[in-house]
Amino acid sequence: MLTINVNGSDRSVDVDPETPLLWVLRDAVGLTGTKYGCGMALCGACTVHLDGQPVRSCVTPVGSIGAAKITTIEGLSPDRSHPVQKAWIELDVPQCGYCQSGQIMSATALLAQTPKPTDADIDTAMSGNICRCGTYQRIRAAIHRAAEIAGEKP
Repeated sequence: MLTINVNGSDRSVDVDPETPLLWVLRDAVGLTGTKYGCGMALCGACTVHLDGQPVRSCVTPVGSIGAAKITTIEGLSPDRSHPVQKAWIELDVPQCGYCQSGQIMSATALLAQTPKPTDADIDTAMSGNICRCGTYQRIRAAIHRAAEIAGEKP
């Protein structure tokens, strides 16, 4: 039995410590927003945060997490009020939407480190996230818009 902290709540999971975090989140915890894409950390669909850093959950053994806090797409906000989620909706970024939770998690990590990213910053941070529909220009625009939203006074 392992205890992991997911979206601010401790969860006990009865899984082999070598089980990829992706499957623990989806199957044992019931959070299906994190997607399976390639299983080899190449596409970014499975991106979650460990203590604020983006990681590929498909290749991260749950036993390696220790006390790190896991944040999934479901944990960004209860009502889609996170600046990145607002920007994604405002600019109608998704086409099929399959990769978008990983895209959003990578974008969120970027903005936490670089509140006003350049196009080059965005391209570098997002280079490991593949969108088969090719919405890269909308993704970049949404990241810039999220930076604006985050910078606005409430």
